[in-house]
Amino acid sequence: MAEMLYQRDAYGQTLVELGKGNKDIVVLDADLSSSTRTGLFAKEFPERFFNFGVAEQNMMATAAGLASCGKTVFVSTFAIFAAGRAWDQVRNSISYNGFNIKIVASHAGITVGPDGASHQALEDIALMRILPNMNIVVPADAPQTRDATIAAANTQGPFYIRLGRPKVPTIENKGEFKLGKAQVLTPGDDLTIIACGIMVSEALNAVKNLLNKGLKARLINVHTIRPLDSETILKAARETKGLVVCEEHTVIGGLSSCVQEVVAENCPVKVVCLGIKNRFGQSGEPAELLKEYNLTSSDIEKAALSCIS
Repeated sequence: MAEMLYQRDAYGQTLVELGKGNKDIVVLDADLSSSTRTGLFAKEFPERFFNFGVAEQNMMATAAGLASCGKTVFVSTFAIFAAGRAWDQVRNSISYNGFNIKIVASHAGITVGPDGASHQALEDIALMRILPNMNIVVPADAPQTRDATIAAANTQGPFYIRLGRPKVPTIENKGEFKLGKAQVLTPGDDLTIIACGIMVSEALNAVKNLLNKGLKARLINVHTIRPLDSETILKAARETKGLVVCEEHTVIGGLSSCVQEVVAENCPVKVVCLGIKNRFGQSGEPAELLKEYNLTSSDIEKAALSCIS
C-alpha cells in the first residue's frame, strides 16, 4: 500500500536542507508557519525567517525587495491568499521583474475540506498562468515536492509551487524529476489520462480498473504546468484515441486549458476535462468533496470509457 505523506512536511524539511547549503536563502510566511511547515526553517535559522502576520501583500512586496538584493526568497501562505489576495504584488513586484522568488502555496483545492469555499483555491493556477515569467509546478506527492523545491531553488526566476493540505499517496516509479518534463507513469495506446497533483493517484487507480476491463490507458503526470511539456502531450494525442484531463482546479485556465490549447493548435483530438466546473467549493471532508465534484478514480474511469466509446 502506498505510503501516505504530507507534501508540506517534505517542503519544510527540504527548506532546512537548502538553508544549510545556501546562506542567501530567506523564508517569509504570513502567520501560517505551523501549517505551511516553514516553522521548521524558522527554528533552524531564525535570523533568516520573517513572519508578516496577516499581511500577504506586504510579504510579497518585501520578498521583491530582498530578491533585488540577491537573496533567494521562499514565500509561503495558503494558496487562496498567495494567488488571490496578493495578486497585484505578485504581478507588479515579482513576475514583472522576473525576481528569484519561490511562492510555495499550501492548502490548495477542495481537499482543504471543512474550511470551505473562502479557503479553497480553485483558480490559483489560472491566476499564476496568465503572468509572464512565472514557472508553475504541481507536485504529485511528498517526494516530488522535495524535488520541485530543490529545482526551484536551483533555477533562476519566479516560481509558483502548489501543495495540498491532506496526506497524499506516494507514487512509485515516477522516475527522475525534471522541470518542464512530464512523466509517463503507465504505457497504453487506447487512451491517455493526463493529471497533476492529488489527481495523479486517483488517475492511477482508474488506470488499474480500466486495465481489468481490457483497456490500456497511458497516464501522464504533468507536474510542471509551465514550462509545459507539449511534446509528450502531442505524442499521446497522436498515438491514442482521446485525452482525459484531471485536475483539482477549475477547468478554465489550468491544466485542462493547457492541454486543449496545445492539441487544438497542433493535433485536434477529443479532450474530456474533469475539474471544477463553474462552481465554488464548500465545506466537507476531502473524500466527500472529491465525490461531489466528480474527481474520484471512478469518475475518471467513467470519463475514459465515454471518451473512446
